[in-house]
Amino acid sequence: MSGALEKSLAILEYLVAHPDGVALARISTDLNMLRSGCHRTLHELIGYGYVRQMPHKGDYALTTKMASMGLSFLSRSGVVDIAQPVIDRLARTTEELVRLAIVDGERLTLVAKAQGAKSGLLYDPDMGIDLRLSCSAAGHAWLMTLSEDEAAARVSRQGLGSPRQFGPNAPTSLKALQTALRTHAKRGYSLIQDGYAPGMSSMAAPVRRKGEPTTGVVVIAGPSARLTAKSMTRFGPELMAAADELAMAGQASPLLRSANVGTWGNRADDGDSY
Repeated sequence: MSGALEKSLAILEYLVAHPDGVALARISTDLNMLRSGCHRTLHELIGYGYVRQMPHKGDYALTTKMASMGLSFLSRSGVVDIAQPVIDRLARTTEELVRLAIVDGERLTLVAKAQGAKSGLLYDPDMGIDLRLSCSAAGHAWLMTLSEDEAAARVSRQGLGSPRQFGPNAPTSLKALQTALRTHAKRGYSLIQDGYAPGMSSMAAPVRRKGEPTTGVVVIAGPSARLTAKSMTRFGPELMAAADELAMAGQASPLLRSANVGTWGNRADDGDSY
C-alpha cells in the first residue's frame, strides 16, 4: 500500500469496525503497513480530528467527526425528510422494522428506519452498514432490476455471503442466486427467510421510476416466527406502493434522484429490468 491518502482511508475504514479501539501493532499488521508509517498516519488523523487515542491502553479509535459529517450530509440531502413519513406508515401497517437503503455506486447502504413492532422480539441491524447483495432481501431487490450479467458481476466483486457468516439459506452459487432473482422479479419484490441472518425474514422492493435505474430499496424485516411467508405475501402490495411513492417523491432528494449518468456513478445503461 502506498500513498498518504490510501493509508489514511484504509485506517479510517478499518477503525469503523472497532469502536472500542485497536492497538497500533494490530492495525499495522492487519493493513500490511510499516508500524512507523502507520503510527505517523494515525497521529496525522488525530491532528485533523478523525481519530483519538484511548487514555489508558493507548489504542486508536474513530472520533464522532465522520459520523457527524455523514448525518449532516443525510440531513442536507433531504432523503430522511422525504422517506420518513412513508416508512413510518409502512411500519405501522406491518408492525415490523422498515428500512430504506440507498444505491451508492456498487454499495447498498441503510440510511433510514422505522420500528413498527410494539413488543416482543425486535430486529434492528446496525444503521449505515453496506448490505451483502447476495443474501439480503435489499440486495436481491436491487439485483433483480439489473441484467443477469451485471447482477453476477456485482455479486462476484463483493463476494457471496457464506451461510456460516449469514443465514443457512444464503445462496452458495451464482446459479442459485439467479434462480432466486427470477422468482423475485416475477413477484415484484424479494422475499427471504433465514438468508441474511438465522431466524430472520425480510422482503424488499426497489425504488425506481419507470425506465430509470434503481436508486434505493424499501425493506421490511423481522423474526421468522412472526414475519412468515404468508404475512410477507400479505404485505407485498403495501411494500410496493411505498417504493412507488418514494420513487415519485424522490426527485426532491439528490440521493433518490437518478440523473442521465445513473445513480451515484452508476451508468444509466448498467442493466435492464427482467
